[in-house]
Parts: sequence; C-alpha cells; structure tokens
Amino acid sequence: MFQRARSEEQRETRRQAILGAAAAMLAEMPVAQVTLNELSRRAGLAKSNVLRYFESREAVLLDLLDSAWQDWLVQLEKDLADAVDVAAPLAERADQLAAAVAVSLASRPMLCDLISAQAAVLERNVSPEVAAQYKRASIAGIAALGGLMLEYVTELGEHDAARLAGVVTLMTGALWPHTQPSAAMLAAYEADPALAALRLDFTATVHELLQVTIAGLLARSSR
Repeated sequence: MFQRARSEEQRETRRQAILGAAAAMLAEMPVAQVTLNELSRRAGLAKSNVLRYFESREAVLLDLLDSAWQDWLVQLEKDLADAVDVAAPLAERADQLAAAVAVSLASRPMLCDLISAQAAVLERNVSPEVAAQYKRASIAGIAALGGLMLEYVTELGEHDAARLAGVVTLMTGALWPHTQPSAAMLAAYEADPALAALRLDFTATVHELLQVTIAGLLARSSR
C-alpha cells in the first residue's frame, strides 16, 4: 500500500525514483512513447501519486531535461579540456571546440531527444509556474555553456559566446529527429542509394554547422 512521504527527504527520494524511472524508459524508447501510466508502473507508484510530485508527464521530462543538461555540462568541461589546445591558433581552436561539442552531444542521446521535444511537446502541458521554473533553469544552463566555450575561444566575447550556446540548443533540437530515421526510411535508403544523400549524420552535421557559426560570429565581430 502506498504511504505518503512525510519528510522532505522522503519526498525527494520519491521524486528521484520517478526521474530515474523516466531516464530508464528513455534509454529504451523515444520521448513520444513515454506514458504516465508506464512511468507510474516502473516507479512503483499509482499515477495519482506520481502527480503529487509532478503535475504531468511533461513536467517530469522537463525536470529530467534540466538534470541531463547539468550532467552534460560537467562532462563537457572535461571533454573540452582534453580536446582543445588553448595555445593553438584561433581557427584550430574553433574547429577543436566545434568537434568536441558535437561528439559530446552525440554521446548523450537522451539529452538530444529531450531537447528535440522541448518546445513542441514538453512545454505544452505544464502550468505557468513550471514553465517559468524550467525557463529560468534553461537560461542559466545556456549561460553556463556559453561560459565554457568562451574559455577556449575568448575572441568570441561574452555576447557571442552566449549566442553560440543558444545555437547549440536550437541546432540539436532541429537536427536530432532528422538524424534518427525510422525503419521505413532506413529501408528506403537501402533500396534507393540516391536517397541516402538526404541522410544526415548528427555528429558531422553539428560539427560543420558550429564551425560555420563560430566563423560567422568572429568575422562579424572583427568588422
């Protein structure tokens, strides 16, 4: 029988159990297939009890998105330190930065899937309070990403580093669905090799687009 959590520690334990169940589901399926009923079952709670902690499925996933973003920033800091030579010429550093961000993002499919669903799905069934809370966290997260990238391409300046961080988010959200073809599309590519030109590789495309964006921002700032 379900027993209501009495202490703040117990409530946080329940919240983390729900988020953990959601993360486990996203390791097996895309965001679109995550249902509140199945999430409740995996968390070992009735749906009504899950809703004591999160107002909707989307609220759960927005919280998970913020957590996944923060985890990524921790890893990205290490990835950039390993990949970017701070003594290299500007063009080389910019390319190393673009490549490192692309590879690091590609290694986190759950994060990419959540970003791609953010505006069209996750922000559509939440209260203004939850929406505002997420947006504040998102602004802080994008600012932190800009700060990380600025450390390696200081020539961008704070303003353009922040813009670049925003582009990373928008680019990920737009590209991820296009680089995860359905079984039908894979079959079509195999049957007609001419169609394969339309199949995008996520890492390579993000790398290239970030290169172009950084070059454009630097060129504009130098004028």
